[in-house]
Amino acid sequence: MKKRFLGMLAVCALGLVLFSGCSSESEGKSSDSGEIKIWVQFSDETAEGKAWEEIVKGFNKENKGKYKAVTEYIPRSGSGGGYEDKVNAAITTNSLPDVITLDGPNTAAYADSGVLAPLDKYLKDADMDDVLDSIIQQGTYKDKFYAFGFSESSVGVYYNKKMFADAGITDAELPTLDKPWTWTEFQAICKKLKNKHGGPAIDLQLASGDEMLTYAYTPFIWSNGGDVVNKAGTKAEGVFNDKQTVEVLSFIQGLVKKGYTTISPIKKGFETGKYPMLLSGSWTMADLDENYKEIEYGILPYPVSDTTKKLVSPTGSWQLAMTSKTEKKDASAAFIKYATNTESSRIMSLGNSVLPIRNSTIESIKGEVSENMRFLMEQNQKSGHARPVVVAYPQVSRAFQQAVQDISYYEENPDVEKVADTKAQEMQQAIDTSLK
Repeated sequence: MKKRFLGMLAVCALGLVLFSGCSSESEGKSSDSGEIKIWVQFSDETAEGKAWEEIVKGFNKENKGKYKAVTEYIPRSGSGGGYEDKVNAAITTNSLPDVITLDGPNTAAYADSGVLAPLDKYLKDADMDDVLDSIIQQGTYKDKFYAFGFSESSVGVYYNKKMFADAGITDAELPTLDKPWTWTEFQAICKKLKNKHGGPAIDLQLASGDEMLTYAYTPFIWSNGGDVVNKAGTKAEGVFNDKQTVEVLSFIQGLVKKGYTTISPIKKGFETGKYPMLLSGSWTMADLDENYKEIEYGILPYPVSDTTKKLVSPTGSWQLAMTSKTEKKDASAAFIKYATNTESSRIMSLGNSVLPIRNSTIESIKGEVSENMRFLMEQNQKSGHARPVVVAYPQVSRAFQQAVQDISYYEENPDVEKVADTKAQEMQQAIDTSLK
């Protein structure tokens, strides 16, 4: 079981879009019987690390004489190694700490392998009704809650206000969370922008070839009533290659064929005013606000299926989980509850420029963040959806990415249905192997 888990996590380390720090530091050891050790995947020198330190200090002050949290910082490398390598090694030597961080898509693999202990019985007073649905989704496996997200993310359609105005697109034509563009309306806007500016209307990041494709494109499938795998995470054939998914792949391929998006984008094309739109995540705001202040931009919601008109947006980030080996379950659970409460979420959101995990936090910080950050927070509340919770997630995600790339380079791979069938089979093989 552990060997299978390690193999999957090795792939996962190469395949996921995650956020990392750049150095590590341990806070030392104590003989305090209430001490818990926590491993995190970032550096104490980053904005995330500084926000984390404030949260830990608050917990230790509140629980002085009872519990003490000690953090070991193990930053991830650019390829996803470092942190995952240490976790994998600790699994084989039975030396995991009391609490670890893990990325959302890893929940099923960790839980299925017995690495994590369920949290449900410890969270009865944690006001879980206040927590965003997406956080519950990504932390749940086989009806048990194993991992509690301490931050959130999202993706939207960034748009250049001047380039829109130059193309004659008025504010009255812009979509809202209550009335997003349908795919047909979105393509009409793309046509206007292409005709005016003589190039692609949007960079959909098709050239990324990584987890961004799975993260950002699955909402199109969900909006159309389809899915990548079934709810149980056991079936991809007949799901990924069903009619709804094929329609989505055809929609994406059509955007390429019509020249509305590009498969070989100019680097920083949106940021430098080459493309009127960019499909990207909440993290792009900091770069724009700091380095491209001349670009006046806004963020729009996802286009929705003409059939369902249902808005769906992607979510997912890092979580806290209690390891099954810990003998300090009460202390570990107490820390996880504290680090995910309204105030801790506020500290992390404002300190690290990430989206909150609770409705109460969103309400409390609306007046302290930008209009664009408020938009993404509200989009999460209204339409956030976690990525599939499936043990073989790395392999499923990679097959999804390859499907999107195959249909995008349509001259070599024009048959969308064939691509969907092939990739559904690959996903199913990986799922079947992981469940043996």
